[in-house]
Amino acid sequence: MSDVVPLASSSNGRVSGKPWKAPKTATVRSHLPEGVKTKSWEDRMQKTQKALAIKKLQAELKEEKQAEFQRRRAITMERKQHAEEKRRLEEAKAQMGARKAARLRRRAGRTKKINH
Repeated sequence: MSDVVPLASSSNGRVSGKPWKAPKTATVRSHLPEGVKTKSWEDRMQKTQKALAIKKLQAELKEEKQAEFQRRRAITMERKQHAEEKRRLEEAKAQMGARKAARLRRRAGRTKKINH
């Protein structure tokens, strides 16, 4: 009767008598993947730093691409504006020519009815 009964390993020494019941553990730590539980803090921080560096590089590349796109777009818009200005000036020039011709016809005494 002097034999000491060993207690099962649990927080307060109690163990369920039901063999199919798994011993309870801390929820957050128990649901983490094994890789996260076993890795050291330094390894995780190294991985994080690497991911941040990759993200920064991707952002720089994306920014460069966007800048190139904006530069090309500005050039195209400038060309279009120049072409539009040229066309508008040509129209104004033609209109001025027509007005001058009409003025000369009026001075000559010819009206639209006679001219047509």
